Amino acid sequence: MKKYGLLIFTFSLLFVLAACGNNNDENNEEMAMVEVDYQLPETAEVGEEVELIAVVTFEDEPVEDAKELDFEVWEKGDRDNGDMLEAEHVGDGKYVATYTFDRDGIFESYAHTTARDMHVMPKKEITIGEGGDYDDVDEEDDEDHDDHHNHE
Repeated sequence: MKKYGLLIFTFSLLFVLAACGNNNDENNEEMAMVEVDYQLPETAEVGEEVELIAVVTFEDEPVEDAKELDFEVWEKGDRDNGDMLEAEHVGDGKYVATYTFDRDGIFESYAHTTARDMHVMPKKEITIGEGGDYDDVDEEDDEDHDDHHNHE
């Protein structure tokens, strides 16, 4: 009789542990993420003032209180000499900065966004004027970087 009791107890315990594991998977799948719609034109002319726009939402609602929203802009292959621009919140989850490019080239940019204990950094590229030849440039291995970082 003790064997059957032990067997029933063991199966009950396994059932409870399996149920708890399934709940954790469901909670992880349902975790909401900060979304950033980074808007940057594909092209612009030298000397033209370009508007960098990030619209930040969380669970489809505008984020009005992002802890950080900075745009990082650099010429392709020369990130160490880039510029960091602090965005201005203009309402409805929209954050804006302007930048004037002073030469032809291909430029890359991150919208560094921290909100709701997460860091999101979508990347865009813009060609200025005639662009340029970047065949000899070593590409950063950005595929290894996630666009979403959770800092809870």
